[in-house]
Amino acid sequence: MKHQRLFFWSATAALAGFLFGFDAIVISGAEQKIESIWDLGPGMHGLCMSAALWGTVLGSLLGGWPTERFGRRKTLIWIGVLYFVSAVGSAVAPETYFFMVARFIGGLGVGIATVASPLYISELSPARLRGRLAGMFQFNIVFGILIAFLSNYLLGRYLDEDVAWRWMLGVEAIPAFLYSVLCLSIPESPRWLIVHGGRREQGTEVFRQINPDLSASQLAELVDSVAASAGDRATAARFFTWRLKTPILLAFFIAFFNQLSGIGAILFFAPRIFEWTGLGKSAALLQSVGIGVTNLAFTYVGLWLIDKLGRRSLLYIGSVAYIVSLGACAWAFHVDYLNIVPWCIFAFIAAHAVGQGTVIWVFISEIFPNRNRAAGQALGSFTHWFFCAALTLAFPKVFAVLSPASIFGFFCLMMVLQLLWVRLMVPETQGVSLEEMQHKLRIRPE
Repeated sequence: MKHQRLFFWSATAALAGFLFGFDAIVISGAEQKIESIWDLGPGMHGLCMSAALWGTVLGSLLGGWPTERFGRRKTLIWIGVLYFVSAVGSAVAPETYFFMVARFIGGLGVGIATVASPLYISELSPARLRGRLAGMFQFNIVFGILIAFLSNYLLGRYLDEDVAWRWMLGVEAIPAFLYSVLCLSIPESPRWLIVHGGRREQGTEVFRQINPDLSASQLAELVDSVAASAGDRATAARFFTWRLKTPILLAFFIAFFNQLSGIGAILFFAPRIFEWTGLGKSAALLQSVGIGVTNLAFTYVGLWLIDKLGRRSLLYIGSVAYIVSLGACAWAFHVDYLNIVPWCIFAFIAAHAVGQGTVIWVFISEIFPNRNRAAGQALGSFTHWFFCAALTLAFPKVFAVLSPASIFGFFCLMMVLQLLWVRLMVPETQGVSLEEMQHKLRIRPE
């Protein structure tokens, strides 16, 4: 294969997404048991459920610093270590505060992963392949979600419930260890080597390995364009400036609307939501596996389409499908027609997978200049995880006071606003090199 090395390196980095998806969702199978054995009220229950997410908020906020300072590769290796420590700590937790600290550590890994992994893959990839390769991070997220739902179902079915929840949380230690070992075999990002590390020859060699068809003059031109895009270190690295207002607003709103669709709340509380429809606990866990299968299948469709139709088109398709599926869920709960709710939720998951789910991490990783990319990725990740954590913290109290119809109706309204945002503000980034993106978004050089 012409791009065999590129694919292997990208796939290895994207495995951080598998751990992200597994870590984020595995709690859904344990949350009701944790609530009962530690006799948690709604407030403490929300804190236990959202502890990892608040770690993710902090990890995404600070993740740009190690990614810039120490490089993409070293950061990816340590992400696996954080996942490993969290999995073991969560499994052996004797009480709530120990449990929340362990989950918080895993959240740090998730937050940093959403900065470092898509950014690394984007910086490796040629423009024509960037959507599919960077999208592997999202594919691995949903694959991790599916495996977490399946693992929860099998462990819940065949182990005693008093120990099953500990195994659900602890089994993540195995892939976390393997991931860190695999990351030892990947090179540093060539763009980081040239722009931040001052190692032009090493960056050129990595570019040569992933672009074997380029002539010596074409390779030199690529390296020169990367070096030129860096600008002056002291001025170009400033982030919150007027020159970057367009990518900053784009990163904020795509992350904001991603969570205001309700995707986090629906995934984290999937078994409970299915129980609202009258399903028993075992059937609800099995339906959650159906969410994972739907998510994986339609994410594959999204990856197949992203470099054909473009990012903006997928956001259009996803927004319309969001509105239809969420509106149908709200109506079904309102009229007590509960047997169609699972199908509406599966349709919602499909809408997310093809649209926002496929696009978000690719889009954020490609709209910022080389010197500002880690900070931009951190902004988008922080926004995403802040609203995810806030909604997860609030959800136990929300479903105690609001009807399911009202909850799904609110999410539907937010997706109407997303559709207007896509129509009025979102540019197409398909097929544009990372260096050319500055001109397309009218980001003036310092």
